[in-house]
Amino acid sequence: MDLRFASAADLARAVQRGDLSPTQLMEFTLQQLEHVNPKLNAFVATHPADRLMEQARAVEQRFARKEEVGPLAGLPLGVKDLEDTVGLPTTHGSLLFRDRVATRDTVQVARLKQAGAIVVGKTNTPEFGYTAFTHNRVFGPTRNPWNLERTPGGSSGGSSAAIAGGIVPLATASDGGGSVRIPAAFTGLVGLKPSQGRIPWGPEDALRFSHCIVSGPLTRSVEDAALWLDVTVGPHPEDPFSLPHPGYSYREVIRQQPPRLRIAYSPTLGYARPAKSVQAAVESALTALEKAGHRIEWIELTLEDIVFDWARLMAVEDYAFHGAHFHDEDLLDPGYRIGVELAKQLRPADLGDVLRLRQRLVASFENVLARFDLLATPTTAAEPFAAEGPIPLEVDGEPVATPGGAIAYTYPFNFSGHPAISLRAGRSPSGLPVGIQFVGPRFREDLLLQLAAEFEQLLPWAHDWPTL
Repeated sequence: MDLRFASAADLARAVQRGDLSPTQLMEFTLQQLEHVNPKLNAFVATHPADRLMEQARAVEQRFARKEEVGPLAGLPLGVKDLEDTVGLPTTHGSLLFRDRVATRDTVQVARLKQAGAIVVGKTNTPEFGYTAFTHNRVFGPTRNPWNLERTPGGSSGGSSAAIAGGIVPLATASDGGGSVRIPAAFTGLVGLKPSQGRIPWGPEDALRFSHCIVSGPLTRSVEDAALWLDVTVGPHPEDPFSLPHPGYSYREVIRQQPPRLRIAYSPTLGYARPAKSVQAAVESALTALEKAGHRIEWIELTLEDIVFDWARLMAVEDYAFHGAHFHDEDLLDPGYRIGVELAKQLRPADLGDVLRLRQRLVASFENVLARFDLLATPTTAAEPFAAEGPIPLEVDGEPVATPGGAIAYTYPFNFSGHPAISLRAGRSPSGLPVGIQFVGPRFREDLLLQLAAEFEQLLPWAHDWPTL
């Protein structure tokens, strides 16, 4: 077993069987942190090595005493630096928070730890997760293990680089506009944005009012994503919007063959234009699904790019949550500061316009999903761009219509609330991963994962990882 790129599920089985000890796995992780992390800048803070080894030995002792251990027993875990985990800093990638140390775990981290995972440290993120490349003025840029000059995406780029780079098998991620799916596409991982409330937020973030931001698995395999959900879903009293437990195991769901599906394919959503390399990989993947018996139908959508309206909603929410701490706005990233000014200028009537647009967008996607089982699109329009950014304003040398044009396929589904998953469609001629996105009916993560499991069998990527 290659410990760099084995799936979390395979590692968990090896630990449970006794073929791999938690201390061996943690020793390997510490070696990867020493040798690989300096190239990637994926982790920006870690617990001391002796403490991590002590926790790994404690798991071994529980095995020796034949105590019940969780399904993630001994697996090293990264935590995105927007999410609290006790004893480690949560800087939000901001100079304003660089000295803040968390005093408790989020609901998600607590559940992962209860399942046996060992928190190694914090993974990098752009300031307050505001953009699609991972760079900030506290820690600098995170780099893509497939090409160190390129970004692993954002805002969960530290987590995606850590997983695809072979440092840890698991790391938390969140998605308010594509921050799970874009890094998944750029680093060849599975990235699921669940429905709002599927994985509880809390304590503070549970009160966010945009209902755009969710936590979701970012993993090496579809089974890992199912395992993640099995551990983290279910209601929590600190999140009034958390959903009831679905009543089944997602790992059991993915063992079932999906029905023959009708899948609508929109290469543009009506406003975007994918790079030729991206479109070729996506359509090749859809051909494989068609040969497997699914019905693929091209559709023409006439949507307008809602990037400015989505950005206004996210900006006012972020300012409502963090603005009280902005004692010196000169310390904020200039790009993030644009959002702050946008939030200050937003009038109640403007917010009403945004919400009415959101209602129309939801109706448009509901109309598609009333006629089809799933909707397929590219995950991004462009291949991974420079690690330091910015998001390119051209695709294949042609100007994009809006600043979000290179990443134009993800944020509409945060706005609408539909679950969506990014899978590796293949690799471009430049050798970089390309992602395909599938969007499902609300609350149907099970259907997305069923298709994803079949897709993974048709176009396996388990033995195709970067070399560092």
